[in-house]
Amino acid sequence: MSYPDPNNRRKIMDHSNHIRLTVDELRPSVLAGATVYGADDHKVGKVDHVHGIGTNSSVIIDVGGFLGIGAKPVAVSISDLDFMRDEDGDVHAITSWTKDQLKEMPEHRD
Repeated sequence: MSYPDPNNRRKIMDHSNHIRLTVDELRPSVLAGATVYGADDHKVGKVDHVHGIGTNSSVIIDVGGFLGIGAKPVAVSISDLDFMRDEDGDVHAITSWTKDQLKEMPEHRD
């Protein structure tokens, strides 16, 4: 991780060494629990579960709350997320959605 400038200590993720997941890896068992980051690298939520397999899946993201309590589940298309694996092998996603935009989405109900 790097810092954008010496006065701003919030770390910015360097995704250049992260490996994008293949279509075959876009499975619920791989994606569940992945942290989701907005374009500015702020954490916007965590993948709760996935409906479907592959490029037509809907990803259910828990947004807000504290330690999963009070989080609002919202559904987004998997095409709105870019899933990658970091240097430690951990899967995460980045999206152009902000936390506020996700909070404004309808609550997902199974």
